[in-house]
Amino acid sequence: MDTAYAIGQRLMVGFPGTEIDPEFEALVREFKIGNVILFRRNVENKEQLAKLCSELRELILRETGAEPLIAIDQEGGVVTRLSDDMVNTPGAMALAAAGGDSAHIAGRITAKELREVGINFNLAPVLDVNSNADNPVIGVRSFGDTPERASALALEFMRATLEEGVLACGKHFPGHGDTAVDSHIGLPLVEKSREELEACELLPFRLAISAGIPAIMTSHVLFPALENEKIPATMSRKILTGLLRNELGFDGLIISDCMEMQAIATYYGTVNGVDAALAAGADMACISHTASFAREAAQRLRQELESGILNADEFAASVARVEQIKRRLSEIHPTDSVSYDADVLARELMERSFVRIGASLPALGEKPFFTGCPPMRASLVSSRVRATPAFPDYMAGKLGGTELVTSEDPDDEEISQAIAAAGDCACIVLGTCNAHLRPSQLELMRRLGELGKPMIVVALRNPYDLRYLPEHVCGIAAWEYTSRSLEALIPFLSGSKNFSGKMPLNNF
Repeated sequence: MDTAYAIGQRLMVGFPGTEIDPEFEALVREFKIGNVILFRRNVENKEQLAKLCSELRELILRETGAEPLIAIDQEGGVVTRLSDDMVNTPGAMALAAAGGDSAHIAGRITAKELREVGINFNLAPVLDVNSNADNPVIGVRSFGDTPERASALALEFMRATLEEGVLACGKHFPGHGDTAVDSHIGLPLVEKSREELEACELLPFRLAISAGIPAIMTSHVLFPALENEKIPATMSRKILTGLLRNELGFDGLIISDCMEMQAIATYYGTVNGVDAALAAGADMACISHTASFAREAAQRLRQELESGILNADEFAASVARVEQIKRRLSEIHPTDSVSYDADVLARELMERSFVRIGASLPALGEKPFFTGCPPMRASLVSSRVRATPAFPDYMAGKLGGTELVTSEDPDDEEISQAIAAAGDCACIVLGTCNAHLRPSQLELMRRLGELGKPMIVVALRNPYDLRYLPEHVCGIAAWEYTSRSLEALIPFLSGSKNFSGKMPLNNF
C-alpha cells in the first residue's frame, strides 16, 4: 500500500475559509489527505457550499484516487453549521421535548440538506447522557438525562440519516455527559466506577453498535476506572481497542474529536495526540483548523511507519475500515418517495418543542418589560453567534413595551437598573442563557421575582435555569438562542398558541 495514501486516509483536516486555500491544496497533493471537516466558517450560503464540496471532492479524488469523507457537525439547535438559507432543525433535547417522530423527521431533513450540497458524513447524533445538569458543553445537545431516552431518540436520528444517504457518527465515547469541564478548554475527569459507566454512559453506545452505527467519535475525557494512566479516552488503547473494539465488538470507524481542542493541545500537544490516538486504535484523527499541525502529523506518521514504530498491519487494517465505510456510503440509496416542505416541518418541530412549566402564562398587558442578556456562545462547540438580536430588543420590537439588555453576568448596578425599569410594567419577561451556571443571572431572576409582578422566564439554552423559578413565575424552555427560536416564540408569549412540549428530563 502506498504510504502517503495510507496516511491521508487516516486524517481528517479542516481549513479556514469559504474556498480551498493553497495550504490545504498542498496538503492534499503532498500527503494525500483523504477527508475534510467543514465548519460555519466555511459556509456562506447553500450555492457556495455546494460548489465548495464539489471542488473538494474533485481535488481529493484526483489526488488520492478515493472518494473523500466530507464531514460536518450538524446536530441542530446550538450546534448548526449550515447557513440561514438552508434548513436548520432544533437540537437533541428540543426534539425529545417535541416527542413523537421528531428525531426521525429532523434526521431526514438534516441529511437531505447535507446530501444536496455534497456533504456525506454528519458527525451526529450525540449519544451522551446529560446526567450532570452542570455540564458546560453537552446540555441541550443530549437527547436526555437517562440512557434509555438518550439512546432511543439518537438512534432514530441515526436511522433517518442513513436512510437519506448520509453517514452518521455517535459521540463522544465513552461519554461526555457527566463532565464539569468543557474539553474544548480543559481536561475533564469522570470518576465513576466501571459499574456506573455500564449503567449510564456505555449503554447508548452498546445499543448504537447493535443498531449498526457506522462511526463513533472519541472523547477527550479521563476515565480512571477504564484507564489507569492519565490519558484521555482518545489516546487510550485500553479504551479504544480493549473496550470499544474488542469488548463491545465495534467494527466500524473510530474517529477522534478535534485534536486541537485544549484537552489535547495543552496537556499533550496536538501532534503527539494524533500519534497516540492512532496507536491506541482510532482509525482517523481530526485536525480541524491548522494546516501546519496536519503537515507535522503526517510527516511523523510517515517516519514512524517507515521505521516500524507503528504497527504496519494495524495501520493497514484501519485504512481498510476507512475504505469500507466509504464503500458503505456508496451502497446507501436514499428514499425520495416522500415529499415534504422541510422549512415548515422544522418550524413545526420547534413549536412542538417549547415547554411551559411553573405558573400559568400571564397576559403581557399593555406595557410588558423585557430583559436579559444578548446572544452568547456558551461553549466553543456551539456555532459562532450569528446576527441574532438580543431577546429584550427583539421582543419589545414585536410585542411592544420596554426593554433592557443586561450583560451575560449582570452586576449589582445592572440588576438595580432592571428592578427600576420594571417598576411600572404590566408583566416582566426575562430571557436567560445557562443561568444555572451563572449565579448573577439567577440573582436577577430572584430579585425581579421579588417584585411580585406577573412574570415569565424564557430559558434560551439549557432548561435547568427553570429549576430556580420563583413560585408565582411561568417558565418556558426554548432550547436555543437563535433568530428562528425568537421568531417562533412570539405567538406563545402573546398567548395565541398553546404549549405542547413535555420536559424530557427526570426529577425536574
